[in-house]
Amino acid sequence: MKRRKMILQLTKKVILLLAVALFLFSCENSLNTVRKSTLVEFSPIGEAKDLNLKYTDSGRIKAVLISPQMLDFSQLEFPYTEFPKGINLTVYDEKGNKSFVTSNYAISYTGSSLIDLSGNVKITTHDNKLLETEQIYYDQKNEWFFTQKPYKYTNKGSVINGVGIDFSKDFKTLDTQQINGVYSL
Repeated sequence: MKRRKMILQLTKKVILLLAVALFLFSCENSLNTVRKSTLVEFSPIGEAKDLNLKYTDSGRIKAVLISPQMLDFSQLEFPYTEFPKGINLTVYDEKGNKSFVTSNYAISYTGSSLIDLSGNVKITTHDNKLLETEQIYYDQKNEWFFTQKPYKYTNKGSVINGVGIDFSKDFKTLDTQQINGVYSL
């Protein structure tokens, strides 16, 4: 009788262990399924390598964008275009003057018209104004740059260092914060 009770208890434990093992294996499969579906969802629907894009308006070149790689995520609920290896952008004004923007990484959010530039960002205007920072945002709708990161702004021998700056795309309106440096008024 004792032996029968022990076998019955042992059998219950084995069945319980098998049930737990099956449950854990089924969770693992579900987890792998979720991982796979997530990877598919965030895969780009388009990719361009060695991109050289010229933007024209009324027969005039307005901008030239060069990038080693562009990824298109326009299928997502919050669509964006990513430049994981950086950009080199040349912008032409109405007189044909060139300004340059470079960064190690860029992402353009379609829905908000916001561009995030990061990693060794440099903006050089046709009249030799230079802004350097690690990250800056550009609001395409309002043609406005802004950052809360440290920056260095150079203009005709004046050098301003600071943390936080907002300015118009032509650098005519500047709002600097926490500045120091040598500059002439």
